[in-house]
Amino acid sequence: MQLRTGDGVSLHVQELGELGELGELGAHGSGPPVVMLHGLFGNLATWYFTTGAELAPKHRIITYDLRGHGRSDRVLHGYDVGTMEQDLEAVVDRLIPREPLTPVIVVGHSYGGVIALAFALQNPHRTHKLVLVDVPLPPLDTGELWSRFTKVADPDPAATLATLPAAVRDAITSGGRRAARFLETVRFLAVESSLRDDLARAEMSDATLATLACPVLAVYGDASSCRPSGQRLARLAKDVQYIEIPGGHDLPQEAPLALTHELVRFIDG
Repeated sequence: MQLRTGDGVSLHVQELGELGELGELGAHGSGPPVVMLHGLFGNLATWYFTTGAELAPKHRIITYDLRGHGRSDRVLHGYDVGTMEQDLEAVVDRLIPREPLTPVIVVGHSYGGVIALAFALQNPHRTHKLVLVDVPLPPLDTGELWSRFTKVADPDPAATLATLPAAVRDAITSGGRRAARFLETVRFLAVESSLRDDLARAEMSDATLATLACPVLAVYGDASSCRPSGQRLARLAKDVQYIEIPGGHDLPQEAPLALTHELVRFIDG
């Protein structure tokens, strides 16, 4: 389905789980709804065919393409944390009723995790649990992230794909059209949109992180440079389980089974 945000951007949303005609949880879904966000340059398939499918028998799973990604509208502006968090609020408000209040579990990978964290901080009474997967906490060091995509203007698409980890590259190149869509998304976001400037302005103070009230699972790759962010959060927030599993930054593609195991344990535990 397509869902429109407050500033008119159309987001592509998909759901998994037992739903009634009006969208309520069916008989098999006894757990809280789970909203899952992918990272930059990805799409909702990050979760739809892996962890989302594993959780669906017990939960209503909602996942969507971030603005500028996948089948959501490609827009020039609005990639800052505040606007993207409002996009997430629009999805939750549209699909999950406020009365009776139904707290949600929010899962996010990379920049999707930054957005999920911002939602939890802004909406403590609507957040049951939070899962952060290799999330680089603001202020963001965009240099390393951008180093992957410095060749987006290269006439040889293989030069861009070569910057990616093998597991991610193999997933993308499994279909010709999929690789073409990925490369076009990277080119648009990196060259035409305000994304890089928006990332550079992201801020999240220690005092703000210390107010986080819900239980948190922070999963990081043991070879990821983002681990200090997870360790920072574990020091500051009250209820954080910090764990490392084998892999780098792109855990949903590099270690889907191990990651799913940890998420199911935390969400259903």
